[in-house]
Amino acid sequence: MIASLRGEVIDKNLTTAVIECAGVGHLVHATPRTLATLSRGAEAFLLTTLVVREDSMTLYGFATSDERRMFDVLQSVSKLGPRMAMSILEVLDPSEIATAVAREDAKTLARANGVGVRMANRMVVELAEKVDEFAVAPSPAADIADVTNLAAPAADIDQVVEALVGLGFNASEAESAATQAAGANSQADTSTVLRAALKVLGRS
Repeated sequence: MIASLRGEVIDKNLTTAVIECAGVGHLVHATPRTLATLSRGAEAFLLTTLVVREDSMTLYGFATSDERRMFDVLQSVSKLGPRMAMSILEVLDPSEIATAVAREDAKTLARANGVGVRMANRMVVELAEKVDEFAVAPSPAADIADVTNLAAPAADIDQVVEALVGLGFNASEAESAATQAAGANSQADTSTVLRAALKVLGRS
């Protein structure tokens, strides 16, 4: 079991990175959000899970222990494999997944690529008692009206552009995509805008 990697990032793209440890390059699959934190030539540290199949051994990387644990929990759902689990984590973080399950919000879960309504409903049922640990508890001192009116923090466009450039896009196309993505939803946070910008660039 390879539980973590620490080493130099020698290559990366939108879905994978190669991290060299003691002279051995390990191909790691990760979400764009995680890969955006890595820089070629710099040292990186990722928590990992090795998925072994009859015809393959695939290493998946995560920035946090919550993401890695949620990756395993998601696969407890029948017919939900590691690729779909990563697709879900690309769109929703662990606390957002837990909130959607608690609210029986299949529509939010179905936003992930490859997750249809049937699978989303299955997740609501099969994860009901498995994701409580990932939920973010509200502050006891928070007033209900204040919580209702809280706005999501505005996206940091510069951070989005920097992440896109780190993934190999040139500054001009990165800035254009980030601006377009942010303009489509002024209330979106940085992670949401980054995902939207990647979709814009994917259509280019």
